[in-house]
Amino acid sequence: MTAPLPPRDFPRVRASHEVPEPLRNDVRVLGEFLGRVLAEAGGDDLLADVERLRELAIHAHSDPSSDALAQAEELVGGFTLERAEQVARAFTCYFHLANLAEEYHRVRVLREREAQVAPDRFAPDDSLPAAIQQLEDEVGKDVARTRLQELEFRPVLTAHPTEARRRAVSRSIRRISELVAERDVRNIGGMSLAENDRRLLSEIETLWRTAPLRQSKPTVLDEVRTVLSIFESTLSDVMPAVYRRLDDWLLQDAAGTTAPVARPFARLGSWIGGDRDGNPNVTAEVTRAAALMASEQALVALEASARRTGEGLTLDGTGTPGSSELNGLWQRQRSLSDEVAARAGAESPNEPHRRVVLFVAERIGATRRRDADLAYANPDELTADLLVVQRSLAEAGATRSAYGDLQRLLWQVDTFGFHLAELEVRQHSQVHAAALADLEKNGVDGELEPRTVEVLDTFRALGHVQRRFGPKAARRYIVSFTQSPEHLAAVYQLADYAFAGADERPVIDAIPLFETFADLEASVDIMEAALELEPVQRRLAQNGRRVEIMLGYSDSSKDVGPVSATLALDTAQAKITAWAQRHGLVLTLFHGRGGALGRGGGPANRAVLAQPAGSVDGRFKLTEQGEVIFARYGDPTIAARHIEQVVAATLLAGTPSVERRNTEATEKFTELAARLDVASRTRFHELVRAEGFPQWFAEVTPLEEVGLLPIGSRPARRGLSVSSLDDLRAIPWVFSWSQARINLAGWYGLGTALESVGDLALLRDAYAHWPLFATMIDNVEMSLAKTDERIAARYLALGDRDDLAGQVLDEMTLTRRWVLAITDSDAVLSRKRILGRAVQLRSPYVDALSLLQLRALRGLRTGDAVEQADDLRRLLLLTVNGVAAGVQNTG
Repeated sequence: MTAPLPPRDFPRVRASHEVPEPLRNDVRVLGEFLGRVLAEAGGDDLLADVERLRELAIHAHSDPSSDALAQAEELVGGFTLERAEQVARAFTCYFHLANLAEEYHRVRVLREREAQVAPDRFAPDDSLPAAIQQLEDEVGKDVARTRLQELEFRPVLTAHPTEARRRAVSRSIRRISELVAERDVRNIGGMSLAENDRRLLSEIETLWRTAPLRQSKPTVLDEVRTVLSIFESTLSDVMPAVYRRLDDWLLQDAAGTTAPVARPFARLGSWIGGDRDGNPNVTAEVTRAAALMASEQALVALEASARRTGEGLTLDGTGTPGSSELNGLWQRQRSLSDEVAARAGAESPNEPHRRVVLFVAERIGATRRRDADLAYANPDELTADLLVVQRSLAEAGATRSAYGDLQRLLWQVDTFGFHLAELEVRQHSQVHAAALADLEKNGVDGELEPRTVEVLDTFRALGHVQRRFGPKAARRYIVSFTQSPEHLAAVYQLADYAFAGADERPVIDAIPLFETFADLEASVDIMEAALELEPVQRRLAQNGRRVEIMLGYSDSSKDVGPVSATLALDTAQAKITAWAQRHGLVLTLFHGRGGALGRGGGPANRAVLAQPAGSVDGRFKLTEQGEVIFARYGDPTIAARHIEQVVAATLLAGTPSVERRNTEATEKFTELAARLDVASRTRFHELVRAEGFPQWFAEVTPLEEVGLLPIGSRPARRGLSVSSLDDLRAIPWVFSWSQARINLAGWYGLGTALESVGDLALLRDAYAHWPLFATMIDNVEMSLAKTDERIAARYLALGDRDDLAGQVLDEMTLTRRWVLAITDSDAVLSRKRILGRAVQLRSPYVDALSLLQLRALRGLRTGDAVEQADDLRRLLLLTVNGVAAGVQNTG
């Protein structure tokens, strides 16, 4: 059967009516202030042009049968390039303001909800206390507490893609957000409101006048600094805050008066400065520098936290005497430096705990400065000193001091150590193969290729980082395109070449990255053979038989399409999990999920709950890339919620009910999965393997121009020209389709696959009872919500290939029809009130920017305005920023 075709979109008026009054007021104020800034900066005629385009775009969206879109296109075509650029910047500024208003409203709602509802009353996948309660109900309290102790959450921060917006723009947005919060929290009026208005106008003017494009690409160390700013602003405080909230719930009235129940479960990782796969800008020197920068940030934060904690311990020694153990620690501290001890003692008259912790703060500072006389050798030494203080306070009856701020400091040391985030190295297997061939031919002391020298220097950089900060700071070495056990063996062989003896070699865990469809299918065979490698056996004996395997979402999707990639990843995880269980291995699957849906994005907590039985087992590791880092971790309240949701799902994934549901669904829908796989993959390959497709793709999207955009240090391609998609990175593949309002990477092939099944009752049953399928359908629905057939058709027409354009548009229509039928919806996201409202209200404004981008693309593609090429390219790049802000994803 063929599913009925519901109306294309629900009325925009309905979406606008759903906007909560506080959010509506914030957007109104910000919009009015932006209008004032535009009129002051560009005159009333600029504001009039912006308003005319805005009105036409809204009309075109609410009434697709009208000629409003054609009128809007005609208006854009009549702008001078200077005016087009001004209008593009105006819409981009609007999106930044709308986004920050929505983000703050999320914070507002979260705070209100937490004030009204107990944590364990939320849905289990939405609250860590509720998840623990369900786990206890299913497996008993003792088992639940054991699993809580073994829990691991490892977000790995990556730089690709860095945000399309500049750091200066991000800082301006943050200042405006603070002013919006000030209006709300303080309920200000009178002169205070007037002052807030003045400052808001000033900041919005700054945002408008700040150049939206970087003058040059950021360096790798610029990317490191950008991500470190997130640690400074939120993560250093959020992680212990999450632990505290959990402790408050678990211990209830005893919270803060006794030792915590759960140990810290989050550990940060980073690829920034370590990921050299296809990025020649990441050198051994850069890796060392990145590690030092992260350590500096960690130690600065720890020193400040220790000093703050110490200054608060003003407990008099008469009523709260120090233990003999504390006195012994003080004597050891005095022997390290009489000067520091005298200073700490002078600041703390008869305050034994305060003086010891102030001395600890001095030692942390000395560690940062590399003062050998005072420095801690490692974080364990620091933890040992702090535990002495904690035990002394507890013995003296000052339990709230023992388990208050001091416990927060202990959590920070445990979570971040002296290295902040584990720096992970990644390199392509073929680079290793070439380096080994060079070394076998010429010897380690011979005339080697520069790239071989750099490979060896990378291992030496790992050794340097480990000598300075310990093995936890950098020991994971990820091998891109692992296609044989020899690719893992190469890591250990190269390490042998880089160091003179076994004693000098750093600790290394070679981690395979299975990316393509074929590699995922061969993963178990590769790992079975890898177990026979002597270095692998040695590491398993040392680390408690722990194994990590990374799964690539983006390259597999580009290889066989999003549907087949999703199914292949699920099958591979199930097989790898069974393999690990057979060999008694402790398995961690590392999910290379990007922010965009075409790269494995979507709600992480729902993805965790859809994993095969046994594959999570209390451990979840994933990549968090550029724009997603700021969206998930940029605000403390949102960051805490994201961490709690993912961790809750990680616990729930191991409950008998969830594992049983996923196993039964996989068995029940095996035949359906096979049919979806074959049909979707065939349809995808018909498009991407068509004669001339790569060149056409570059014509109908801003692929080449995206490569010019200075948004990241990494090249857009690993080296091949646009005549081949094989080596095109997944980032520009996804980014370019999203810019053209097509989002092909997130849904193409699904419509044909669903049509080939044709059984709506079966598909609705799968949607209701097969979590993997439901997650895929919901993610496709989100992707489709950001597409627009009319805009897409205009991009596709640039390529003069009606056959390929027709395939894309037909598949888009077919996919939309089936997704809406399966979800029993009259429009995309009609069942998701908040997300639907956000997308629907943005869409007309994104349409306006898309029309401006199309004007620039047409001029560049036809070559009719050669003398204006630079201006057209600049306009196009400006609109790329705006569209990215509007659809809220890049690649």
